[in-house]
Amino acid sequence: MASTGNATALLMIDIQNDFCPGGALAVADGDAVVPLVNALQDRFSVRVLTQDWHPADHASFAANHGGAEPFSMTGMPYGPQVLWPVHCVQGSSGAAFHPGLKTDPADLVIRKGFRAAIDSYSAFYENDKTTRTGLAGYLRDRGVTDVVLTGLATDFCVYYSAIDAVRDGFSATLVTDACRAIDMDGSLAAAMDDMRAKGVRLVASSDL
Repeated sequence: MASTGNATALLMIDIQNDFCPGGALAVADGDAVVPLVNALQDRFSVRVLTQDWHPADHASFAANHGGAEPFSMTGMPYGPQVLWPVHCVQGSSGAAFHPGLKTDPADLVIRKGFRAAIDSYSAFYENDKTTRTGLAGYLRDRGVTDVVLTGLATDFCVYYSAIDAVRDGFSATLVTDACRAIDMDGSLAAAMDDMRAKGVRLVASSDL
């Protein structure tokens, strides 16, 4: 893929301190995506960052469920929910973008997960699958038809963003080496299989 015009947007998902080594919900080797994502930015004229942005009383935090263990499951009105360690609290250093990430070129920052009662993995929808973030409308207004996804974590926020992009009518390409996974109980393989089944293109950055 040569340098892209307005028809393609680069989505940089949740490249934040808490998801990188040393963070509260660290993804193994998460910071390794930063140089590659930085290099890709110059090839796109539409660039979007997403940022997990939780209030301290967020319902997805295990600490807010009286003795619940992190990574256990609970039921929410919108369905099953993983209970996470406290992470990406609004205004905290953990919620900040990785210091090595180029953020100035971004046209838009989508903050998600800011409603205390509902989690939000996808860049397009909260976990109820009906509450929109506004990203799809923004992309359409910019003339975007295709999205290229990078960031953290492959099997959660990147995965849900990719399948929701397809659901909303965009062509979606995931750059496998510009993402890293949590891989909880086989979640990475399941996510990759589902993305393929739903028409998400999986490529290495060298194939773009």
